Amino acid sequence: MSVAMLAQKEAEESIVPDETEHEGEDQPERDSSGGFSFKSLLWHGGSVWDAWFSCASNQVAQVLLTLPYSFSQLGMISGIILQIFYGIIGSWTAYLISVLYIEFRTRKEKENVNFKNHVIQWFEVLDGLLGPYWKAVGLAFNCTFLLFGSVIQLIACASNIYYIDDKLDKRTWTYIFGACCATTVFIPSFHNYRIWSFLGLAMTTYTAWYMAIAALVHGQVENVTHSGPAKLVLYFTGATNILYTFGGHAVTVEIMHAMWKPQKFKYIYLLATLYVFTLTLPSAAVVYWAFGDELLDHSNAFSLLPKTRFRDAAVILMLIHQVIGMHDTKSICLRALVRLPVVIPVWFLAIIFPFFGPINSAVGALLVSFTVYIIPALAHMLTYRSASARQNAAEKPPAFMRSWTAMYVFNAFIVIWILVVGFGFGGWASMTNFVKQIDSFGLFAKCYQCKPLSSPPATAAAPPPPHH
Repeated sequence: MSVAMLAQKEAEESIVPDETEHEGEDQPERDSSGGFSFKSLLWHGGSVWDAWFSCASNQVAQVLLTLPYSFSQLGMISGIILQIFYGIIGSWTAYLISVLYIEFRTRKEKENVNFKNHVIQWFEVLDGLLGPYWKAVGLAFNCTFLLFGSVIQLIACASNIYYIDDKLDKRTWTYIFGACCATTVFIPSFHNYRIWSFLGLAMTTYTAWYMAIAALVHGQVENVTHSGPAKLVLYFTGATNILYTFGGHAVTVEIMHAMWKPQKFKYIYLLATLYVFTLTLPSAAVVYWAFGDELLDHSNAFSLLPKTRFRDAAVILMLIHQVIGMHDTKSICLRALVRLPVVIPVWFLAIIFPFFGPINSAVGALLVSFTVYIIPALAHMLTYRSASARQNAAEKPPAFMRSWTAMYVFNAFIVIWILVVGFGFGGWASMTNFVKQIDSFGLFAKCYQCKPLSSPPATAAAPPPPHH
């Protein structure tokens, strides 16, 4: 689910510039009678728990269904190792983003800037710390990432619903869901995101454990093979899909800004990642164990799991997970006019490139690699490159890192690794695979990776005409 727009209303009403203004920030606000309000319990968010739910629910959604596909490309051992590796790296860069946010906010508050009625964005942090060029780069990558993230969500919706009702092909379902998304331009915003992040996480938790249990109960298919990794192209395609999995940083700053005490965000993303591991590792490993190389041609795990009411429930829950929140504005017509130019391209791109799975890898290699990993690491290195900046830093290096030099070395490692392996090899592999999908299925594919239509029964050949 997209949180960037939802968080704005929450942030404007929750955030306070002074950490001391809210004691007992983890408690819901009381109603006028002195008791706890049920409404405030559901809606009034800003605690560390709200941030944790937001981070966990945004880290993994539809990509959960493509991880078994990635395991078939990588093999079991590489799949597990890369999940843990990119999960840790992703948590570290989220920590860097939080440090840069605190640094930016601290500097501005020393200049008596009040952010109570202003939502700080990531590109503003880059602008304030490093200048307008960094702002432009950060804004370009973030917006493009969010655009294609929405495309992927729309493709996933069509792919998922097809496995409940295959009377319509996936392209037709994309038309339908695109039209449904277009109508959301008239929906006002939600007041807060607490209940939605909680429900979103509950939905993905159910789906992950359904996948693991269903595959275990189904058992291994006959003559199952686990040949991965077999080709470099497939290996790096699968690796970039996992890189994409732990790249839900597009709204990290907005989540922090909505907290009553943003300083407490430091390790929330890591704790959210540890929970996400309990969803992604068992589901991907068990489904790959059960179906093996069959997954190479089935990027959506729903396509191989047996059709039951439990699978239908998982499909429906993943569809609900895609609910998109909207900005609040008094003019419905104005809101619709502003949003339609965004909704229509998303709809169009989803119809052109319906390659669920391969498109995740392409977005991971070309966009997530910079947005989530390279830019935060480079920005941190440049922000604290001078001795005075390090001496006056709002946040010092964590205890386990010991020194600024250690942080610099680790950040440099991330930049080089992601640039070479994620963007370089990953970009080559994912685009090669993407072009292969276009060659195999064409643009505007009617039904990507659908079951073949049954052939009509053969009729007896007509007798030859008599010879005269």
